[in-house]
Amino acid sequence: KLKLTFCVCRRRSKRSQTPFSTMSNDWLGMHDNATAFLYTRGIKRQLSEAPMPFPKRSCKHLLTMGDLSKPEVIDIMRVALAMKASRKIFTETGYDRFSDTLKGYSLLTLFEKPSLRTRVSLEVGMHQLGGQAIFYSIGDSPLGIKESIEDTGKVLSRMCQGITARVNSRKAVRNLAEVSTIPVINALDDYGHPMQMLADLLTIVEQKGTCEGFKMAYFGDLENNVTYDLMRTACLMGYKLNLAGVGDIEEEVWNECKALSVEGKGQVEIFKTAQEAVTGVDVIYCDSWMSYGIPKDEEDLRKQMFMPFQVDAKLLALAAKDCIFMNCLPAARGMEQTAEVIDGPQSVVFDQAENRLHAQKALLVHLLAPRRFAQLVSVGDLPEHTKK
Repeated sequence: KLKLTFCVCRRRSKRSQTPFSTMSNDWLGMHDNATAFLYTRGIKRQLSEAPMPFPKRSCKHLLTMGDLSKPEVIDIMRVALAMKASRKIFTETGYDRFSDTLKGYSLLTLFEKPSLRTRVSLEVGMHQLGGQAIFYSIGDSPLGIKESIEDTGKVLSRMCQGITARVNSRKAVRNLAEVSTIPVINALDDYGHPMQMLADLLTIVEQKGTCEGFKMAYFGDLENNVTYDLMRTACLMGYKLNLAGVGDIEEEVWNECKALSVEGKGQVEIFKTAQEAVTGVDVIYCDSWMSYGIPKDEEDLRKQMFMPFQVDAKLLALAAKDCIFMNCLPAARGMEQTAEVIDGPQSVVFDQAENRLHAQKALLVHLLAPRRFAQLVSVGDLPEHTKK
């Protein structure tokens, strides 16, 4: 097994003020989805430009989990729990104390990739908060063609209070954030998936009573946006993440994790086999082997590569007795996990899916209305640090 040891160094208190280098106006980017790698052909993926720090702006963008601090994440969890509890009594009482929190706010949701949970949770979430979400398909009408992305960003910044973007390339969402004066939230690109991470943490808090100090194992595609943000989240929040699978993790991701672990005290370790990685863990996590964009003729070969890391009942038995099973969905029974695992008593995948709604609502208030969010933080503490 390969073990990553982080050296302790002082993290810079402020981000570099170095502006972006000149980039093309075609913000949709030129590179494939992170999961569409041609492992079987021995071809290395052509990477987008390395991410660079943003100039200081009046609003906060969320492109990866590294853009949040641990106290911010904990506050988002607290508000999300309160919002979820408020919706539970809404059907009986007709009252939700958060129903006007974003009244009059508009969120533009840009989609280049297909979506179910992301689109529905954003539209329902904004409705429940008193605002509106506006769907715009950039697959049908690409931005940066008739009008420069700079002009588009300025126009949207005057009409909306926030933007989410679910796109193929990291370059796309970063270029949009560079020119926008309202918060831009990454709803998935080839470098991260922070909204999913917040839903995952909320689920773990509900099941384990904490968002730190536990052990998680992830199996499958390592060269993957979900993997990258799971690594960042572990280092930020202070838990142990074991990885086992196929793929080369980008060096820049390791560098980010090293910096985050200085304060967060988390740890990431790569194992050769699933059996080594799973021993005694509290959480098992899987992602689809066949993400959007994978060519049909590669599916059988990918299945052969990833099958040694499939989660079945025998592998689950090696984890802690109260281990929970997570999958960010969509899931394929018989591939990344067997039906008896995902449909079994230790699976929390549908709680995890529901929590996209509640975690994103709290995140939207945090970014779009930070003063209002500060007033909501008094909703209470997280559950006690005890396992169910």
